[in-house]
Amino acid sequence: MNTPAPAEQIEDYRDLFLHDVPLLDVRAPVEFAAGAFPSARNHPLVDDAERHRIGIAYKDAGQQRAVALGETLVSGALKAERIATWRDFVARHPGAVLYCFRGGMRSQLSQQWLHDEAGLDVPRVRGGYKAMRRFLIDELAANGRRCRPVVIGGRTGVGKTRLLLGCDARIDLEGLAHHRGSAFGHHPQPQPSQIDFENAASIALLKHVAADNRAFVVEDESRNIGSRHVPVPLFDAMQAAPLVLLEASDDERVEITLQEYVHDALAEFVVHYGEEAGREHWAAYLRNSLDRIRKRLGGDRHARARTLLDDALDAHASRGDTDGHRAWIAFLLREYYDGMYTYQLEKKAQRTVFRGAADGVRDYLADHFGIVAAGTV
Repeated sequence: MNTPAPAEQIEDYRDLFLHDVPLLDVRAPVEFAAGAFPSARNHPLVDDAERHRIGIAYKDAGQQRAVALGETLVSGALKAERIATWRDFVARHPGAVLYCFRGGMRSQLSQQWLHDEAGLDVPRVRGGYKAMRRFLIDELAANGRRCRPVVIGGRTGVGKTRLLLGCDARIDLEGLAHHRGSAFGHHPQPQPSQIDFENAASIALLKHVAADNRAFVVEDESRNIGSRHVPVPLFDAMQAAPLVLLEASDDERVEITLQEYVHDALAEFVVHYGEEAGREHWAAYLRNSLDRIRKRLGGDRHARARTLLDDALDAHASRGDTDGHRAWIAFLLREYYDGMYTYQLEKKAQRTVFRGAADGVRDYLADHFGIVAAGTV
């Protein structure tokens, strides 16, 4: 006879997120895709098709009929397979907890099966995904008022992301959004869902506030990073934060942009698609990115930039010569990005507390905010 599993439930959501506790998400894949947490992995109790059928049964005939259908659909070898997947996850991630959408029947049943069939007592999250999501939304609002961001700004290509990644206290919003934050900023892999991005940003902010609420660095961003929106509480905090401007020469900016959008981006596309297809997708990505700013550039400047880009891509493909990329990069920095930067900077002048080259910015962050960056002691 099966023995009742310990009905252990966890509701210390703060601890779960602060310590990146491994989360076993037993919701259907469609639910997981709509929103999840960074430390969660999806190993569903029922898949999308099964969930759909059970939902229809619940609507037409009530809960008892729906439960009976679920037991029929997930039985025998399929049930054993799913329990084995959970068991393997728990073995790889000691201390894991499981959850469903509301902490109800699916997580209770999963907990019971793990106890009965695998001899594992795995806690479940009280209130499930819905309660954890609510917690992160509330914490984001509260921590947006408490946090102490220091914003790193500067013209395109000065190396803001490089400097940010060298700081010991930072939130990398572009990393969380999986986008470089410009018209040329997307990666071969898609961006996370908006909810996933918000959850990750809330957790990052939660950790900073919990760590004595020390100052942290964040890169100057618009409201949108690609197709993802910076959560309003964090964006509002950034708009009121001190602004440190990173400066670099025009030649340095060209070289940094060349590295990021030519060498690094091409390598990403090759890893994702393979050598030949990767190069083709990368070239299309550059051309499509340029075409997206055609209206802002204007017809003549767009045509000039497109000619420079096409010439560079032809030389790169035929001779492996990357020097031609400097021409279109320098043109866009001068004719497109710098004009936007000057306009935006005028609106932020009162928040600017320091401006200088990378070494000077690192020293300033260390001296005034206790933020240690690469190159400082």
